[in-house]
Amino acid sequence: MNHPQKPEIYQGFGQTNRYFEGWYFKHVTADQTFSLALIPGISLSKKDPHAFVQAFLVDNGEEPRLDYHYFRFPTSDFSADKKRFHVKVGTNTFSLDQSRIDLKNDDVHLRGDFHYQGRIPLPKNILNPSIMGPFAYLPAMECYHGVLSLNHSITGSLSVNDDVIEFTSGKGYLEKDWGRSFPENYVWVQANHFSEDNISFFFSYAKIPYLGLKFLGVIGHLYVAGQHYRFATYNGAKVIQEVITQRSGHYILKKGSLMLEFEATIDRVASLKSPKLGTMDHQIKEGLSGHVSLRLTKGKRLLYQGVSSSAGIELMR
Repeated sequence: MNHPQKPEIYQGFGQTNRYFEGWYFKHVTADQTFSLALIPGISLSKKDPHAFVQAFLVDNGEEPRLDYHYFRFPTSDFSADKKRFHVKVGTNTFSLDQSRIDLKNDDVHLRGDFHYQGRIPLPKNILNPSIMGPFAYLPAMECYHGVLSLNHSITGSLSVNDDVIEFTSGKGYLEKDWGRSFPENYVWVQANHFSEDNISFFFSYAKIPYLGLKFLGVIGHLYVAGQHYRFATYNGAKVIQEVITQRSGHYILKKGSLMLEFEATIDRVASLKSPKLGTMDHQIKEGLSGHVSLRLTKGKRLLYQGVSSSAGIELMR
C-alpha cells in the first residue's frame, strides 16, 4: 500500500517481508548544546522481524560526547493509524504534533515528552505530492522518502537517567523513509540552524536502482524568505560539480538561471542501523553537529548566503 499524497502515514499495511519503514525526528536545544534524533520504525523480514526506536544523542558542551541506543520491540508492539500519522512502538507514541518516549535498557533510561509547533511543510500538488515529485507514483522503488517538516519549534524536555535536558524553544525537523533498502551509496544533508529564522535546507544525492537500471538522482530543497527552491532530477536540475571526501561534500546544483552551491562538513559520527531488504543489519554513519555553508544565486544576483551549524549529515559514498 502506497499513499503518495500522504507520505507521513504508515505505508506498510499488507507488507510481511522485505520491508522497512521509519520516521526521523530531529531535536536541537535552543543553545545548540544538545541534539537528539529519534527514529521509530519497523523491520519486516523472515530473518529478524521487529519494531524499534533508535535514539542518537549528541552533547556539544565542554566535554563533547555522543550516545546511541537501539531499542527493540516485538512487531506486535507496533501499531499505526490508517488515516493519519499516529504510530505506537510499545508505550512510545509519535505523530506530527508530538512524541512521547519511555525507553530503557541496561545502560540508560530515556523519558521525553515533546510538542511541535509551527511546522513548515513542503508545498505539494498532484504532480509533486512529496519531496520525490512524480517519482512518488512509481511502484516498487527500493526506497521512498518524505519530508514532513522543514522546520518547527519544540516544547518539552528529555530525561537521561537522572539528568534533564530542556528542549523548549529549540528547533526540530521531521522526515521518513520506507521500502526495501537504503540506497547503496548516497549523501544526505539537513540544516535549519542558520542565523535567520525559518530557513531550512535539505539535500539527497543517491544511486537509485529501478527496473534493472541505476541512475543518480538528486533532490535539493531550500526554504528562505518564505520561498521554496527545489533542485531535483525530475524538474531538470543537475549536479554540475561534486567534490566528496570522508568528512565533507562540496556541490554545485543548477536549474535554469538558479544555482545553488554548498559545502557540508561532518563532525563526530555515530553508527546507526539501516535496512537491507527489510532487515536492520546494515550500518550508516551520521553526524548531528555538522556545518553547512551555502549560496543561492539567480544569474548574477545573490538571493541568499548563510551558514548553519547543528546539521545532520551522512556521507555514504
